[in-house]
Amino acid sequence: MAYPVLHLRAETKPLEHRSALTPRTAKILQDAGYDVRVERSTQRIFDDSEFEDAGIPLVPEGSWLDAPSDHIIVGLKELPDEDFPLKHTHITFLHVFKNQKGWERVLGRFPRGGGTLLDLEFLQDERGRRVAAFGYHAGFAGAALGLEVWAHQLNNPGQEFGAVKPFPNEEALITHIKAAIASGVAKSGRQPRILVIGALGRCGKGAVDLALKSGVPKENVIQWDMAETAIGGPFVEIVESDIFINCIYLMHKIPNFVDLESLKNPNRQLSVVVDVSCDTTNPNNPIPIYDVNTTFTNPTVPVPVEGEPPLSVISIDHLPTLLPRESSEAFSTDLIPSLLQLKDRKNARVWADAEKLFSEKVASIPA
Repeated sequence: MAYPVLHLRAETKPLEHRSALTPRTAKILQDAGYDVRVERSTQRIFDDSEFEDAGIPLVPEGSWLDAPSDHIIVGLKELPDEDFPLKHTHITFLHVFKNQKGWERVLGRFPRGGGTLLDLEFLQDERGRRVAAFGYHAGFAGAALGLEVWAHQLNNPGQEFGAVKPFPNEEALITHIKAAIASGVAKSGRQPRILVIGALGRCGKGAVDLALKSGVPKENVIQWDMAETAIGGPFVEIVESDIFINCIYLMHKIPNFVDLESLKNPNRQLSVVVDVSCDTTNPNNPIPIYDVNTTFTNPTVPVPVEGEPPLSVISIDHLPTLLPRESSEAFSTDLIPSLLQLKDRKNARVWADAEKLFSEKVASIPA
């Protein structure tokens, strides 16, 4: 069994500070016999020196483009939006397997170059559960921003919510959000009411934990999952909450949770929607009240509504980078058992299944 070279590319998505490998997990792979190479990066939460101190060799940023074709390129977010064929095997999130906008163009780069996509979103264990996911920290960060935007709207009517920067750790984030909630409570005279859909999953648990750790009373954190949504929406309970956090994993068309018509309810309290699931361009998106992803530079997009309060949507597709060090360590730790099987990739079930899925999706590209 040959040990492949693993090449960690530098992320190029603006404000993406996370890393698929950390100095600690890169060292685990190296000690197991893998040749691990890490691109230099001024954006990554882990300094280059941290990898050097762990004995991991550094290579120039962007050098994956010229790496031998048998090197495996490891990353997180999307590749540069260009059209050149892809010759490597890439382990990354690419968001092309659920018919997202432009999926066929992006996916088509692999067969043109002889490359392979092993999509991190679809690596599953024998029970069909994802082997590694950022879900918990996505929900955690999404709830934090939702609460901060709620307070901002109350204290700064008519003012756009500004840019957001990552926090060094969870404690700093919690302290910041507690202060924001206190300002909102002082202005409104009441605690926010939050409805989380998908509350039993990792993402939903993160959202609930953030709310409770920040001091939102338990009775104000409404936790829904498949049982509560089985009757089909739209749901008046969403419209009558202050903050709605969507944490589901969407696989097929379902009734809308909320839509522009349901927002006309005269009893509407809803002022913030946090779409952690972020199926913005998915034709089955159950929150069809917006159509753009937001960013850490511009975190919210307004929704046209009648009367007060104003309504904003947060649809950032890399929320865990709000806590980049902790979320990277958690994700990479969960991914390591699968990465250690790459030396026997053709026989390791998790990788064989991923490659089979890739082949099936390539075969579905329109001629």
